[in-house]
Amino acid sequence: MAKPNGVCDRPTAVTFEGCNGLQLRGLLIQNSPRNHISIDGCNGTQVSGLTLYSPGDSPNTDGIDMAHSTHVSITNSNFHCGDDCIAINSGCSDVNITGVSCGPGHGISVGSLGKDGDFAQVDSIRVNYCNFTNTLTGVRVKTWPGGTGFAKNIFFDHIFINAAYHPIIIDQHYCNGASFCPEKGKAVQVSNVFFTNVQGTSAGPEAIKLDCSSDVPCQNIQLQNVKLTSSTPGKSKVYGTCHSAMGRFGSIPQVTCR
Repeated sequence: MAKPNGVCDRPTAVTFEGCNGLQLRGLLIQNSPRNHISIDGCNGTQVSGLTLYSPGDSPNTDGIDMAHSTHVSITNSNFHCGDDCIAINSGCSDVNITGVSCGPGHGISVGSLGKDGDFAQVDSIRVNYCNFTNTLTGVRVKTWPGGTGFAKNIFFDHIFINAAYHPIIIDQHYCNGASFCPEKGKAVQVSNVFFTNVQGTSAGPEAIKLDCSSDVPCQNIQLQNVKLTSSTPGKSKVYGTCHSAMGRFGSIPQVTCR
């Protein structure tokens, strides 16, 4: 039966729950009905050599969704999907992602976190040597107003962006596409987030967006050796915006926080 919004219930293609020492290698999944792979409550997971392929306009076809999982390694894989290539949700720690190519899709995201006032905790996430081509976003942290908890020690290093519409985002006013997301007096604390050696092009004008909560500002956000230009030859320069983020911003375009 269709849901009220017209979206049918569709299953995840492959789900792993409560696994220890999971090893997933060389898998191809094409045209998943919803998210391709779910990893929930797992410890010591190693993923490599995956190819996940669904059209860029297929709704909610995340590549890998993970939650409540620790010591996760994802390497040398290709993701083509209609939502986040990898989504790192609450309860995750010590996650290492290296050598992943994403596009189309919505990039690699921490979150979303804190929906409906939930407590969230994410710690020690490393995303290295990953490529993003024609994605909606590149590397992103997203939290809902009104949540609690923390997302900290997140490292995006040696990232190459090719025509992502929003290459770098921290969004503490996320509400799943709604145009107005008011603050609610609480927020998931975002801190120690490092964007280092991020190079490439932006398809949209706003290449860098640091939109943090006035109630719980982002702490120790670092942009180091970040250079993003327009993907359209001859187009005006891209820009960066910042609200309620504390840190050091060494980037092109320049970011000044307010």
